[in-house]
Amino acid sequence: MDYGPAPESTKEATAWLDQHGRRFGLFIDGAWSDASTTFATSNPADGSELAQVTQATNDDIERAVQAARRAQPGWVALGGHGRARIMYSLARLLQKHARLFAVLETLDNGKTIRETRDADLPLAARHFYHHAGWAALQSEEFADYRAVGVVGQIVPWNFPLLMLAWKIAPALAAGNTIVFKPAEYTPLTALLFAEICQQAGVPAGVVNIVTGDGAVGEAIVNHPGIDKLAFTGSTEVGRIIRKATAGTGKKLSLELGGKSPFIVFDDADLDAAVEGLVDSIWFNQGQVCCAGSRLLVQESVYDRFIAKVKLRMQNLRVGSPLDKSNDIGALVDPVQQQRIHGLVESARAEGCEVWQPTCDMPQAGSWYLPTLITGASTSAAVAQAEIFGPVLVAMSFRTPHEAVQLANNTVYGLAACVWSESISLALDVAPQIKAGVVWINTANQFDAACGFGGYKESGFGREGGKEGMYEYMTPLSEDARPAAPVVAAVGSTQGRVKASEEGNAFAVDRTAKLYIGGKQTRPDGAYSRAINGANGSFLADVGEGNRKDIRNAVEAAHKAAGWSKATAHNRAQVLYYMAENLAIRADEFAARIAAQTGSRDAVKEVQASIERLFYWAAWCDKYDGAAHQPPMHGITVALNEPVGVIGIICPNENPLLGFISLVAPAIALGNRVVAVPSEAHPLSSTDLYQVLDTSDLPGGVLNIVTGSSDELARTLASHGDVDAVWRHDGSAAGCAEVERLSADSLKRTWVGGGKGRDWFDAKQACGRTVLQHASQVKNVWIPYGV
Repeated sequence: MDYGPAPESTKEATAWLDQHGRRFGLFIDGAWSDASTTFATSNPADGSELAQVTQATNDDIERAVQAARRAQPGWVALGGHGRARIMYSLARLLQKHARLFAVLETLDNGKTIRETRDADLPLAARHFYHHAGWAALQSEEFADYRAVGVVGQIVPWNFPLLMLAWKIAPALAAGNTIVFKPAEYTPLTALLFAEICQQAGVPAGVVNIVTGDGAVGEAIVNHPGIDKLAFTGSTEVGRIIRKATAGTGKKLSLELGGKSPFIVFDDADLDAAVEGLVDSIWFNQGQVCCAGSRLLVQESVYDRFIAKVKLRMQNLRVGSPLDKSNDIGALVDPVQQQRIHGLVESARAEGCEVWQPTCDMPQAGSWYLPTLITGASTSAAVAQAEIFGPVLVAMSFRTPHEAVQLANNTVYGLAACVWSESISLALDVAPQIKAGVVWINTANQFDAACGFGGYKESGFGREGGKEGMYEYMTPLSEDARPAAPVVAAVGSTQGRVKASEEGNAFAVDRTAKLYIGGKQTRPDGAYSRAINGANGSFLADVGEGNRKDIRNAVEAAHKAAGWSKATAHNRAQVLYYMAENLAIRADEFAARIAAQTGSRDAVKEVQASIERLFYWAAWCDKYDGAAHQPPMHGITVALNEPVGVIGIICPNENPLLGFISLVAPAIALGNRVVAVPSEAHPLSSTDLYQVLDTSDLPGGVLNIVTGSSDELARTLASHGDVDAVWRHDGSAAGCAEVERLSADSLKRTWVGGGKGRDWFDAKQACGRTVLQHASQVKNVWIPYGV
C-alpha cells in the first residue's frame, strides 16, 4: 500500500503573516515596537522567505529588562490565584489556536505537521495548565521561597514553542518576569505567543519577547539586571554562559547536548524496540538533544535487529513537512545539513559502513536521509559527538555490565532508553546509567509533571515537575544571610572549657597530616604551615596540600563508590556514630575551637555540630523520591541520586560547625567528599580523623586536605573527575573563580559569594535547599500493562 498526499493547509498561517505585513518588531512592556533593522526567517523545506524579524539592540534589551523589573512586584502582588487564572487563559488560547501554531511552527522549523500538531502543541498547553496549578499552590507548597526576579531565557530552534512553554510557564507561576529570546532561525511562534499574552491579560512587562542572533543572547546573559538565566542549546555555548555569569550571583540552569544510548537486550520485544528507535532518533529529523543516537544491541540479536531497523528505515517517508503522511521533514538550515554531512563522511573515511534507504527527496530546501552507521569504534567522532541529525550509530555488547559501560562512555548524560522484557534487568540497569532521564520500553516521553535535565556535560537544573519550579525561586533564608562572614565574639574561655595548655592531648606539639582514603598521609610537597591561636601562641603545624594531594583524594573518593550504593539506613548509622564519638570528646573539641578562634561560643558550636550530625543522619532515609502519574499508562519514578564526588571549601568562621554543616549532608546522600577545611582554623577538622576512624566511615568517603583555599579550590574546580564544587568561605573572587573554572567540565557549583552564613541558623544551613545541592534527580519512565 502506498500513501497519497495529505497536505495541511497554510491558509491561516499565511493570513497571519500577511496581516503583519510579514514584518515583526519586538514585544516589550506589553507593546510592539516598529521593525527597524531586520533579518529573514525562512521555510527550511523550500528556502522561501517567510517574514522579516527585528534584530534587537542593546538598548532594546535594556528596555526589556527595565520593563520586566517594573512589572515584577505587581506580578507577585497579583497572588498565586491571580497568576493561575492568567496562565489558565494562556493554556486555553494555545488550544484554541493550536492549528495556527502547529502550521506556523512547521513552516518556520521544518518538522512534520504530525509532530507539531500531535506532540508539541498539546504538551505546550499542558505545561501552562500544570504550572497554573503550581501558581495556585505556591503559598502552601513553596512557603519558604520567593521568586528570583527578572529571568532571561534563551531557547534553540528544534522545539521553538515547546521550549518556550517549558521555560515561561514555571517562571510565571513562581512570580518572575521574563525577557525571552527565541532562536534566530525560528522566532515566529514566539511572536504569535506574544499576541496571545495580550489576549490573556498578561500585564505589561511580565513577558517580553526579543528576537535576533547570538549577540542578543549575549546581551541578555551579560545584563546586570537579570537575576536568573535559563538556557537550552549547545554545550559549547553553555560553557560560555557559565564563564560569563561566574561571580555575578545570577542563578543559572543549563539544558545542553546529549549522546543518548538506546540499549536493546536480547529478551526485548524487537519489533516494539524498532518503533521506539524511530521515535527516538528520527523524530524531528534527529534534531533532539535527547535523541537515541547511539544504538547498543546485545550481540546475540544484533544482526537480526539491524536487519529490522534497515527494513523500517526503508519505509520512512521523507518529504514536505506539511504532508501528514510524511515521517521526516527538513533540517532547519543548510548549515546544519553541511555539518551532518561532514560528520557522516568522516565516519565513512574511517572505514565505517554508512547505510541509507533509497528514496526521493525534494530538490529545494535542507534535507538529509535517515542514516545508519555501523562498524564505528567507541572513540570515533560519530560515536562521541552530538550530530544533531537523523544519524544513528550502532554497536553491540555482550553483558549488561558492558552495556552500562558503553552507555556511560560519553561526556554527556541527558537521557537513555532501555528495552527488555525483564523488568528486573531494566530496573537494575537504569540507575547505573549516568543520565537525568531513562525511558524503559518507550522513548521520548515528556510531561510537565516530570522533571527533565541532564548529568555531566548535558548541563544542570531541571525543567518540569516540582524540581523545575525550584529553578525559578530563591529560599527566603538567602535574604537573611549576613553581608560578610561573621567573626566569632572573642572573650575569655577560662572556667568554661579547659585551656589547651593544661596537659591534655592538644598540648603535645604535633603536625596534623592529611586524611586520604581513610588514612593519615603526609602532604606530597612535604611542606607544613604553622597554626597560631587567638592569642598568637603556636598550636600546631598542618600539612600544606597541593595538586597531587587533591588528585590522590579524588582517586580515593572514586574508589569509595560503594558508599553511594550503601543503604540509606547504613549511612544514617555512620552519621549517628560520628555524632556519638564527637559527643564523647566534646570538651576537647570545644577547647580546640576556643584556642584557635577565642570564641565565647565554643561549647555551643560543638553541641550544634553534634545536633547537625543527628539532623543529617535523620534525612538519610527520608529524602525520598516521587512517583508521578503522567498521561501515559505507567508511572515515572523520580529518584534522588548522589551527585558523585564533591569538593567542598569550608568556612573560616565556626570551623567545626561550618565543616560539619557542609560535609554531613553530602555524605548523608551518598556522595564522596574532598574537603578543604578552614584555612585559618583547620585543627577542628583534622581532629576529626579519630572520630571518622571509630565511626565505621569507609575509607575514601571523606578526604580532608588542608592548605590554601584558593589553590585547592582552583584544583578541584579544574579536575575532570570532580562532579561538583561547593565554596562557602566568604571569598567573592574565589567563588567566581570556582564558577568560571567549572565551565570546562560543566560541573555543578554551590557558592556563597562574598556573603556570610549564620551556621547556627538551621534555616540558613539546613533544609531542602541543601538536600537539592547534594543530589540530582533522575526520572525513570516505566510503562505497564501494555
